[in-house]
Amino acid sequence: MYKVERRVYFGIINVVVCIAFLLLSLFLVPEGSNLFIMIMVTVIYIVLQYLGVLVSRRIDAKLEVKCFHKKSTGIITTFIERLHYCYTLDDFFSAIIDILEMKGDCSVLFIDSETKYVIYNSSSKLTSNPNLIATIQEHFTSSFKDGYYFLDSSFGLSSKISTARGFFLVKGKYQFYVFCNYTHLFDTGVYMRLYEELERFLTRQRIINNLTEIIELSREWAMLADVQKSFLPEFMPEVAHLDLAVYFRPLVNVSGDYYTVLPLDEDKTLLMLGDVSGKGLAAALVMGLVVNTVKTAENKEDLVSVIHAVDESIKGMQLQDKYTVMFIGIVDTKKMTIRYVNASISDPVIVTKSPTGYRIKSLSSNCSVVGIIDLDDIVVEERKLFHGDLIFMASDGISEAINDQGVELSDTPLLTNTIKNSAYKSAKDFVDDVSSLVLTYSGEQKLRDDITMLVAKVEG
Repeated sequence: MYKVERRVYFGIINVVVCIAFLLLSLFLVPEGSNLFIMIMVTVIYIVLQYLGVLVSRRIDAKLEVKCFHKKSTGIITTFIERLHYCYTLDDFFSAIIDILEMKGDCSVLFIDSETKYVIYNSSSKLTSNPNLIATIQEHFTSSFKDGYYFLDSSFGLSSKISTARGFFLVKGKYQFYVFCNYTHLFDTGVYMRLYEELERFLTRQRIINNLTEIIELSREWAMLADVQKSFLPEFMPEVAHLDLAVYFRPLVNVSGDYYTVLPLDEDKTLLMLGDVSGKGLAAALVMGLVVNTVKTAENKEDLVSVIHAVDESIKGMQLQDKYTVMFIGIVDTKKMTIRYVNASISDPVIVTKSPTGYRIKSLSSNCSVVGIIDLDDIVVEERKLFHGDLIFMASDGISEAINDQGVELSDTPLLTNTIKNSAYKSAKDFVDDVSSLVLTYSGEQKLRDDITMLVAKVEG
């Protein structure tokens, strides 16, 4: 009705504009040059077209009110307008109750056709009938094409709007049924409007659901990050004859890197730094397990037993491809030694002063990765320490930092030079210098891994 009347009125307007243009061009355009005549004709045409557009808009607005906002169709139009501001299923259900059910005396079904789950049904006898729902699900499967359709008295498809008992909309897996005895009174143009608005609502609702899931997941990750941080020392302990500092920068909320400092007695201190394979939740869980295993070990001075305990704990989780590289050592400031096991961590070092400047002594790997393969006999090595020596442990996020040209930091002398040049400083200042180097060297490049450093400087 709306489309037909609109075409008729717009056709009449176009005819009137054409006739007016011809008459005005004949009687109002004076004789003169061809250019002047052309200008006058153009002006008349533009003015008439503008007036035609104004009249068309006014008529269209009146037709809109007449066809969509009055009588029976007004119920559907009001629902469409309300649906425009719906963002959740609760909003949607409220609009159905307030308008379609209360004002329109309609019964409604909203179904997920893939799972055959009734998301909403009116409390009327019709839509509460299990036989109706079974009939609909039999007639209209999830493979039905998107669009709008009409229902006959047997709740099958109807090709005649005049005898329709209701209508339904299909968008993807969702089917929205409206049962109404006066369906034939609705202007046919309203169905596509309702379908388009329902489509927009479902899109909004899906986006909001996704955002909600992301927010909830973010909260869970934030909680996990807080739990993970609880495994790590909040502050470095005060240890006699050791100046301690740490730098910890996870790539994301949770990290596979870990470290700890555990004073064993007044002379001995356990230092540990490690990195779990992979990222995400699984790596975070393994990280927590490793730290907890070391903290609860009965004899922490027995480094071989500690490594075996960590190995068994990781394997006991039965997570695919999860292992850790780690350095664990005990500094004895009385004997001035460090006993250690390096399970494949990128070489930790001792920086010691010599007559020609600072020298770097590597604490090379003497054990395979932990938690995934059978361990060979573990050898605990021991190195002599001197006053002023600096023990530097770091995850591979430092050496593997890349610059704008794609060159890794480990492939340049910058890291070695910084370690030597800053070895005379306090542990904190040393860590600040190395972290500043990494961030400056990376430039515009995003960091590719967690960055963790642990430094212990032997004081006199």
